[in-house]
Amino acid sequence: LRHAKSDWSQPGQPDQARELAPRGLKDAPMVGRYMADHALIPDHAIVSTATRTRETWRLVADAFARKSPVTFKDSIYEASPRSILAAIAEAPASARSVLVIGHNPGFQETANLLVGSGDQRGRDKLREKFPTAALAVIDFAGDDWSAVQPGAGRLESFVTPRAIAAARG
Repeated sequence: LRHAKSDWSQPGQPDQARELAPRGLKDAPMVGRYMADHALIPDHAIVSTATRTRETWRLVADAFARKSPVTFKDSIYEASPRSILAAIAEAPASARSVLVIGHNPGFQETANLLVGSGDQRGRDKLREKFPTAALAVIDFAGDDWSAVQPGAGRLESFVTPRAIAAARG
């Protein structure tokens, strides 16, 4: 999950301290409800330490009936795919599903690197753009997070706040 839309209205503010914009405050809960409605509640979350990713997590997680354990990692703030994959590899073995919340361009690059099959239309959209608050649901065979490799994932879905809103009418 890429963080929701951030606020750029305070010039000179450190990037890591930027909060969510009004659109982000609306989109994050909508994505959380989508995840809850589609049984996509993670067993564990890995979240960048930036303010906007922490806020996104809080607003998304508010929609979940059960609370997921979370690890905040500075290593995925503006990270390369290599750093993001290293964070995923450290996910608890007991977690059958993991949600990672961070930033572009690393998240789009990582998702495209991991996906080797699945929803072709979603794969095309993912290659084109990974908007704020977009969610890529990628399935992997096996249960060892440290074994996640490029091309091994199957894209189950790629959803954006705009698509969720359009489907709800």
